[in-house]
Parts: sequence; C-alpha cells; structure tokens
Amino acid sequence: MTDHLFNLHGDVLAAMRRGPKAFSKLAFALSDAEEPADTALGHFQDRIFAAGPGDELTALWHRTLTAWDLTEQADWSAAPARTDARRSDAYDRLGFGADLRKALDHAVPVFKDPGATVISKEFTSWYSRDTAAARAFYWNSYERTLRRKGWSDAAVSSLDEASHAVVERLSDPTRTEAYGARGLVVGYVQSGKTANFTGVTAKAIDAGYRLVIILGGTLNLLRSQTQRRLDMELIGQENILRGADPADTDTLVGVDYQDDEDWPAKFVSHGGRPSTRGSFDIERLTTRDNDYKSLETGIRALEFDKQDRTQPLYIPDNLHHAAARVMVVKKNSLVLAKLIKDLKKIGPILSEIPALIIDDESDQASVNTTDPKKWEDGKVTRKAINGQITQLLSLLPRAQYVGYTATPFANVFVDPGDEEDIFPRDFLISLPRPTGYMGVQDFHDLESGGTAEETHVRGIYHGTTDRLQEALDAFVLTGALKLYRAAHGVPEGPFRHHTMLVHESVRQREHAVLALRINSMWHRSAYTGQEGHARLAALLADDFRRFADDGLPTPTSYDDLKPYVSRARQLINSGGEPVIIVNGDTERDYEQPELDFDRTPNVWKILVGGTKLSRGFTIEGLTVTYYRRTTQQADTLMQMGRWFGFRPNYRDLVRLYIGREEAMGKSKTVDLYEAFEAICRDEETFRAQLTRYATLVDGKPQVTPAQIPPLVSQHLSWLKPAARNKMFNAELVEIRSPGQWVEPTAYPTGAADLRHNAEMWLPALEALSQDISVFVTLSEDDRGNYVRYQAKTAVLSHEQLLGIMSSLAWGRPELFEPHLTYLKDNSDAGCATDDWTLILPQTSGLTSTAADILGSQPLTLVQRQRNARGVFNRISGVSHRQSAERIAGLRPACEDDPFASQFHQPRRGAVLLYPVVDPDLGNPADLVAAGSIDPAKVVLAAAFIPASDPLSKPVPYVRFRAIDSTRGEEPTIGSK
Repeated sequence: MTDHLFNLHGDVLAAMRRGPKAFSKLAFALSDAEEPADTALGHFQDRIFAAGPGDELTALWHRTLTAWDLTEQADWSAAPARTDARRSDAYDRLGFGADLRKALDHAVPVFKDPGATVISKEFTSWYSRDTAAARAFYWNSYERTLRRKGWSDAAVSSLDEASHAVVERLSDPTRTEAYGARGLVVGYVQSGKTANFTGVTAKAIDAGYRLVIILGGTLNLLRSQTQRRLDMELIGQENILRGADPADTDTLVGVDYQDDEDWPAKFVSHGGRPSTRGSFDIERLTTRDNDYKSLETGIRALEFDKQDRTQPLYIPDNLHHAAARVMVVKKNSLVLAKLIKDLKKIGPILSEIPALIIDDESDQASVNTTDPKKWEDGKVTRKAINGQITQLLSLLPRAQYVGYTATPFANVFVDPGDEEDIFPRDFLISLPRPTGYMGVQDFHDLESGGTAEETHVRGIYHGTTDRLQEALDAFVLTGALKLYRAAHGVPEGPFRHHTMLVHESVRQREHAVLALRINSMWHRSAYTGQEGHARLAALLADDFRRFADDGLPTPTSYDDLKPYVSRARQLINSGGEPVIIVNGDTERDYEQPELDFDRTPNVWKILVGGTKLSRGFTIEGLTVTYYRRTTQQADTLMQMGRWFGFRPNYRDLVRLYIGREEAMGKSKTVDLYEAFEAICRDEETFRAQLTRYATLVDGKPQVTPAQIPPLVSQHLSWLKPAARNKMFNAELVEIRSPGQWVEPTAYPTGAADLRHNAEMWLPALEALSQDISVFVTLSEDDRGNYVRYQAKTAVLSHEQLLGIMSSLAWGRPELFEPHLTYLKDNSDAGCATDDWTLILPQTSGLTSTAADILGSQPLTLVQRQRNARGVFNRISGVSHRQSAERIAGLRPACEDDPFASQFHQPRRGAVLLYPVVDPDLGNPADLVAAGSIDPAKVVLAAAFIPASDPLSKPVPYVRFRAIDSTRGEEPTIGSK
C-alpha cells in the first residue's frame, strides 16, 4: 500500500536542501490533487503521536531534524547548533504550531552532545553545503551504508559535520594556485577515526580530489584492514570488479575478496559502474593482499582522461569527469621509496593532480625524531618515513595532508617553522567522544560517587594471590553470558568474536613462558568438572550478576547458564589450544588463521603479546584484559589500552585486571591504573583547552594550530606526554584565565618548605580582621535554599599577593609558573586586578579544630588528602566559591549575600585560603599544642579568581615560547 503522506513529506523535505522553509506552502505545491488531506498538519501530527517503532515518516523527520540541529553553520539560524533555540528556529521557519512541535520533540529529542572542536587558521570558503550536495555520489553511498550498519541519525549527522569541517579546510581542488593544507584530526583510542577519514575521503573525491594516498599504519595487517574497510564501505563492488561479471567464475580470477565470507553481501553496491550513473569510477592502486609494489599498468595508471587536453586537470570540466585513484600504503621505507620513484617518472601532470594524503596513526613513524642540536650546519636531518612523506608532499604540490591519531602530542610538538614538515599549520580538529564508546572515563571515577572502577576494574592480586585464574574464569563466563544473551533475543553480531588480552611484557621469551602458563592453567581449570563450575558459579553471583545491565538478559542462576559454559569452552578450545602468541620481528604471527577477524567465523582466543597488540590493532570482541606492561610515555601507554572501544550489548561484562604496583626500574613501582587516569586527565585538559579557545572572537580565531603545544599537560612526573625525541619544540610560559579559578594543587611536603610558606603568608594572616564575615551560598536552582559560612577576611593589595605567591615553594613549580606570569601583569590585558579579598572560611562545632600559625589569631584547620601523586585533587570548597565570585564580579551582587556585596569593587579579585592538614599526619586536634600548630605540618593552600568585568569581553589565551626554527628564541604570543 502506498504511503502517500510519507512520499509527500519526502518530496517536501527534499526541496529544503538549504534549510527549513514554510512547510504548508511547499506541501500544497507538491501534493497530488487526489490526496489533499496529506497537506494538513493535523494529519501529520496524528501520525507522529500514533507512530510505533519503525515508522518511516518518523524516521524521515528524525534524520532531517537531527541534521538541522547539528549543522554548525546554518544560514537560516543564528542560534548555536545542538540547542533548543536552533530547533525552535527550524519550527518557526516550517510554520509548525505548539502541539506539532511537542509531538516532534517527543519523537525526536534535540541531540545536545558536543560536536567536533576546531582550531584553525582563517581559510577561503569554497566547500559550502550547496557545493557538497551538488556532488555527493560517494558520500551519499557511504551515508546509506552507515545507516544500514545501524548508525543512528545523530551519529551520521555528527560524522557529516566533522568530515565537512575537514574538507572545507582543504584547498579548493579547482583553484589555479597550488596550496597544500596541513591538518590533524584527534579522536579517541579505537573510537571510529577510520569512519571519519572514510567520510573525508568520500567527500574529497566527490569534490574533485583525484589521488588519495592513505598511509595505513606500519604493519601489513593494519594496512589490509584499512583497505578492506574502504573497499567494503566506500569503493564498492563495481569498482573492485572493474567490469568483471560476478556470475562468470573465469572473469573473477585474481579479483579481491572471492574468499571473504562477507563478499559480496556486505560490500556496498552502487547499482552499476559509477561512471555509468552520472559519477566517476575509483581505480584501486593497492588491494587487500597487495601493498603498493609499482604502478601495475605503468605510468598510465596516473594518466587522467581530460575533456579538454589543452587545459590542466584541475579545471572543473576535466576534473569532474576523471576517475579517482586510491591507494592504501604501509608506512614502510621500502614501500614508500617505490611509490616516490614511480611518481618521479610521471612528470608535469603531478603538479595538476589534487591529491589527499591521509596519515593514520600520524604520531607513529611519521614524526621527525632527530635532535636539532645534532643537525649539521643547521640543515634539517629527517628520519626515513618523515623524509619520504615530505618528499611526497613536495612531488605533489596540490597534496593536502591530514593526520589522524588518538595521541596527538607528538604531532603538535613538530617544529611549526619547518614548512616542509607535517605540523598541522592549517587546522586541528578534536572529534567528540562517540555515543556508545567505552573509554577511559568508563573505567575511572574522575568524580566522586562513580561506580566505574567497582564495575569494571580488578587488581592483579587478591591479597597475595595472583588473579590470572580468575581472569581466565571471567573470560569463560563472559563467553557463556554472550551465548546466553544471543539465545534470548539479543543480536549476535557483536558476539561473533570473543577475546581476552594478556599483556605483561615486551619480551618475546616472556610471552612464550606466559602462554605456556596459561595453557597449563586452562587444562587444569576443570571447566567440565564440579570444581570449575563452582568457581564460575561464585564469580557469576559475586561479580557479574551484581553489575549486569538490567536491560539485557542475565541468568538468575548458574544452572541456567551451564549449557552455554560448555559451548563457550568448546569455542575457546577450538584448534587444540586457547592461546595465540602475537609478537615477532616479522608479521607471520598476524597471518595465523585463528587471528583473522575478517575471514574466520569465530575468533574465541586468549591473545598474549606486547607491542604488536597495541597501536592500531583492533582486538575484536575484547572482553577481559590482564595488563601489567609499564612504559614512561603517555601516548604509548594510551595506545596499549585495547580495552577501549565499542562493546554493544556486553559493556557490562568487560573486566580489566590491571597492575597497581608494577616494577619500573630497579627500585620503583608504579600504579598502572593511576597512570591511565593521569593520561585521561592530560587528554581531557588538552581537549578542554581546545574547546575553550575554539570560539571565534570578532569572527576570527583566538589561536592557530601553531599555538597549541603548551596546551599539553602532564599529571605524573614519570609519565611524559611523548618520547623525549618528540618533544623538542615547546615551552609553556603563561596561561591567562580571566574570570576563571586558578587552584594550584602541587604543594611541597618538606618541613622546611612548609615552614617557609607559612612565613610568607604570615603578614596576610596578621592582616585578617578579628570580626567575622558571614557569606551566603544560594542554590543554583533558585528554590530559595541557601548555606551560610563564616570567614575571616582581609584586603590585600595586588603587590602584596604577588609578593607572597612569587615567594612560595612549590612541589611542581613549573605547573604554577605560567599562572604566576599571568598574575604579574595586572593591566587590562592581564589579570586586571588591583587588590584581592582574602577569605579564610571558619567552622565551629564539636569536630572543628582551630589553631594559631606562627602567632596568628586562631584559624580553622581543614583536612585535604593528597593523592598517590602527592598532589591535592581540590583545595577550595565548592560552597565557598559563590561569594568569592560575587566579590570578583563574575556573578552579580545579591542582597542575600551582603558581605560579598560590601567587599565587591571594580578590579578586585578574591582568594580562598585554607590551612590544610594532610590526614596522613593524624587528626588536626592531636597536632595542636597550647593552641598552636607546627607550621611544618600545615599547607597554606590557596585558590584565586581575578577580577571580572561583566561589561568587558575577557578572552582566555595562552602565551608561550615555542621553539620555532624561523623565530629563534622569539616568544609566540597568543591572540588577545
């Protein structure tokens, strides 16, 4: 039966390519005379209210509204993307009333998760939404593929926006003057970066790029994985077959994927050769099994047919009729040398080819790690891969370079002044955390009250007992639970593979010993006997049932699961042994059939290895990890986090057994769980800083990519952001934070330093008023609730506070130095503060303890715990900040908080100061003698907020010294 309403709405929305328009007018113009009721909005409203799952009309509006919600730059709305205001603007233009709006909002909630963050130079606009829509054959095909795979409308629209943001910052492929943009896209580990650069490739070739070179990792397996993904989701059957008849086996000899169980069903079909359907073909210069060896048809492989042979290829009439060439190349010096040698033979046509080079895992092998101090006569010396990439960019003057990585620190430390190198001088884009992604935040409770650690994380030892047997039991049990769920209606696709990772060491000999131990343990585990079943039953009851997802089938008793345990054991034991060792200097171990996630129906194995089980290698179905490997580089450690990724319908089953006290060197131990948390904080700080500076000011960027390096932080002293040979070119000098709290947390622990700091603060303590000020913290929800707190106060001149802060001893002085530099400038361009209200919150009651410090008046002592890194997580109380913000002008004055109003003056900041006692030293009351406390047992810890003028537009920015080869020691100044 024809769905006339759906057809009409499809036609109407198709006419709204540039954004929403008056719906009723278009519907009347496009409707069939015999179906007048379809134009009535009431009919539409009733349909939306009554719609059940799978209703096509609702799905159509879901796609459309979500796309409008997420469009970053909408000509038809001034409201920000992903907001109720943007949706309201769409409804206004559509002419929809309140009831219909309500129905649509219920069916299609506004998607408010953050989008991509972009740091960019100003660029010439050439790739508008209209331009993109006019030539979108491969993007449209890819979009349909993603929807068939089950991607949500929001996920597709987010990818559309993020990939559009990349392509619009590339050079116009039809421009006369050659220009090669350099960019970097930052994702999360195993979070879908391949999908993004596949989308970028689709849009780029639609727009006119005719040679795409994808540097697909350093291993054949990674390269072939990328090739297969592109072939399956973008290039498609017809471009692979190249005219071969799929029904004629003789013509299929030598054609890729004839042994692939997903061919042809899961490979995209374009419905015929694209060149016969108004588009152009893609010619593959590499295949799944064959890396680049040579141009198989000789130089002619890069000879492009031109409509007008007297004009260059980049002229639109020539460009849009020419086939595109795509190759996926391993980052190997021999392979790249062959490619460069062949390209050199081609000659002048190279200068006409709009090319795109996508560098997957761009911080691996691509970065030049030679020491500038060792260069002869100041001439740049390059490592092999870096030198070959710069050669490619030189040979192809119209080539655009876009790096992709989850660990960008090495890339942003590249010398910005080296014009031939891969520093992302034009743009840096940070992708949002995808919906459904399981990352660091899902294993670490970054805020109090979380359950991530309790749910997913286990130590290596339980008392003195190694928990490897428990991890092995968890692997069997989770395999059985997956089979149970598949038998009870849960889609079994995500359960095809089921794996466990054991990563203890980089040494191959230790891998062999460990594999033997696990195999022996497996055969002694008695999974068919009473002892084994008893262990599994206890693990189910004590662990997995406690943390099971209520929305997924989970057996109420072990007896219900027992039949599936038997099947799981059989799958794991297939082939004779449950363990696969993945290591070696060659790639032979990757070629084991049992490790081929593409061609093997079920990989249910325990993988033991080291480096080769880290960067870029996706371990499908990974559910249990046993991890003890140490490293001193944050990017290397993060890339070993193979437990991050998408775990549909089994994320509640994921378990991480991780070392909490692993040996590093001869006398040191480190907590690897803490290390991953520190990396997470480093990463989130980096992303937050990008977000903070991404907002345009007066239509112009605050910072360009060349000013990004100082935004890289380091929370653990032993864990550097990247290897030393990747960190030559950045030194942070200053962080300016108008209207924002600055709270140092790295205080010293030595008695002499603490006593010195107390002496520095003593004049301020002596200046405190004897009278009590009472400050009021109001509820943010405006319900009339409030909290009062008492405080001792003083007003310090800016010179007084600066003198104190400059004289203090610090546990990590380099962390506070950039803030101190900011404080030293109290001009309007600096902290804009003439004096400061000093606030020492006071408490009273049975548990309150006060003491004088070096003869000061009695002050309330507070307790704050240092973490394992020796720094405090937070000093100031959240309830104390509100009044300080009123004093500093960040919040408006309030008659309910009269003392804050009295202290407020223009250009006055606020300081919260706390006499802190570490609980490890004991109860504060026990440390007080004769009303005094030893200053060597007190940390005088402060948080401050500079003055804020609500009428001005203060812009946070950074200033730093970048070791830029074109500037020498000249400091680079951030935008104001």
